[in-house]
Amino acid sequence: MTERTFGVNLPLHGDLVSLVPMESEHIHPLWEATAGGHESYRFTLVPMDLDGMTAYVESALKERDAGSGLPFVILNHDGRVVGSTRFRCIERWPATSVRPSVTVAEIGGTWLSVETQRTGVNAEAKLLLLDYAFGPMDAFRVSLMTDDRNERSRKAIERIGATFDGVLRGHMPAFDGAVRDSAIYSILRSEWPELRTSLQQRIWKANHAPNE
Repeated sequence: MTERTFGVNLPLHGDLVSLVPMESEHIHPLWEATAGGHESYRFTLVPMDLDGMTAYVESALKERDAGSGLPFVILNHDGRVVGSTRFRCIERWPATSVRPSVTVAEIGGTWLSVETQRTGVNAEAKLLLLDYAFGPMDAFRVSLMTDDRNERSRKAIERIGATFDGVLRGHMPAFDGAVRDSAIYSILRSEWPELRTSLQQRIWKANHAPNE
């Protein structure tokens, strides 16, 4: 799985952002990108101090090395780090007598600096990730999961066109100390071409008519 999943056609470049595989050298730029974001990160794990960001990046790199994750830093058009996102829970199911091998993954751990929130940055980052998932990764399904209370995140996922699969109750500890219910969405490979066209149109509008 590692050979098929990692290091193929990376980094990922769009018109607004680039996604570069996360490395230890990104710890300080990621920490700087969190400035002023305390309230907007209430439902997302985003360390606010340098030691916490160091542990955050080290944990992400361990998942990468184990083959279960692929973390990225998000760069804006001038090369500045403005956030992070990743593939996680990457699985490759072996072939059976009735189907070929199947790859599935989840997109998560996404956060953006305050100045890039509510812009086209998140949409283009998702486009790049989904193109990669249904391209080089040859994924059959991509899941997107968020805290059920996180209306901003849920609306962003729904704008992509992902299907709402339901809420997993009492799923995991939340980052604010509560017990989290998780809203789960998914996109299948067969659905991606149509959804991709719609997402591209949204990105074009955000890039050419940002004030509309």
